[in-house]
Amino acid sequence: MNYAASQALAPLVRGLCINAAGKPRVVITGPADENIPPQALTIDISSAWEKNHYNEESAAKVMHEAYAAWEFEAAPGGAEAAVRPEPNRKQPSCIALKTNGTINALFWVDRDFDAAKKRQEENNAALLEENLPPEGATGICPEAARADNRSNVVRNRIGLVTGGAQGFGEEIVRGLAASGALVYIADLNIEGAEKLAERINAAEKRTAAIPVKVNVAEEASVEALFNTVACTTGGIDLCISNAGVLKAGSVLEQDLKAFKFVTDINYTGFFIISKHAGRLLRLQQLTALGWKTDIIQINSKSGLEGSKKNGAYAGGKFGGVGLTASFALELIEYNIKVNAICPGNFFDGPLWSDPEKGLFVQYLKAGKVPGARTVADVKAFYEGKVPMKRGCTGPDVMRAIYYIVEQEYETGQAVPVTGGQVMLH
Repeated sequence: MNYAASQALAPLVRGLCINAAGKPRVVITGPADENIPPQALTIDISSAWEKNHYNEESAAKVMHEAYAAWEFEAAPGGAEAAVRPEPNRKQPSCIALKTNGTINALFWVDRDFDAAKKRQEENNAALLEENLPPEGATGICPEAARADNRSNVVRNRIGLVTGGAQGFGEEIVRGLAASGALVYIADLNIEGAEKLAERINAAEKRTAAIPVKVNVAEEASVEALFNTVACTTGGIDLCISNAGVLKAGSVLEQDLKAFKFVTDINYTGFFIISKHAGRLLRLQQLTALGWKTDIIQINSKSGLEGSKKNGAYAGGKFGGVGLTASFALELIEYNIKVNAICPGNFFDGPLWSDPEKGLFVQYLKAGKVPGARTVADVKAFYEGKVPMKRGCTGPDVMRAIYYIVEQEYETGQAVPVTGGQVMLH
């Protein structure tokens, strides 16, 4: 097995570490060298290697058995600790994969990205001491049950947000980072993603955001995105499919090119993201038994009620709700929850307020609001439609994200966050 093939096992290694700790882990992949630390856990996965590829289930089984043997024979406390685990049981911070006598890759493990990166740079495989969660605990902080601390459900977890460089995506990225998560800012606008990551990391005084370029409408680009994620942190816990576009137009006038552009991003893009995120999360689950992960689509109230002269957008969003429910039925087998959030209008974001391409300008030109003469008239018209008399905000959506992650007994739902404009039926 070569190094590239070993990289693909990173989600299995991360799942193994999560399973042992009951908490999130960052796993950084690196090529093997001659200085394998003596404290590294070496796992021989030769039996899982079959004709230039590995059998995922076999690799997961071998990893579990090797880790159990390490706990029983090599861990501090030996057999006694394996039978009666102590609260401060230690765990390996470096795992080496071996095939046919050759070390192919090293995986450096720690609680956060900076700590794991430092271990790799210093070749430091000192055992990682962990306070194990109480029996029956899920890995979520106990205080997360309190509403004022709900954001704790994403602390130390790894998230990914598509379209994260601006608009609602930026609000979500900032919210997750402020709540203690590590977030991939996945966006076609890589310059914007890099600048945002730089600002967030400086404010948080840690690596809280990682920029990565992606075009969600191109499968090769999305596949490359998740390969990068696997090699950089071993995997993720939360994938938020937020990237979206809108071109308003009457069904009598809109050309097919514009319709297809909107559908490719909003509908097909969600399918492609879910496909490759789901593959990665499934690999993690093979070794992280019982660890629940999330795929969340940022949908729209237009996906629940339609939108006049905006059929391409509403149709794609309606389709997204259907995909959400369908993927949820399939992926729950791997402890992957799939839900959608349907926000009301984010009036202060560029989608609505951009002076040249924003929806207020588009709707004014399209004559969508009878009698409106200015952008202010259009905005006042839409604010008047909301019972709470304001648009949706980033914090409104963040509360819904925290709820979905925390709620382990819910999948396949489309949750309205609309200020009462659209209500559950």
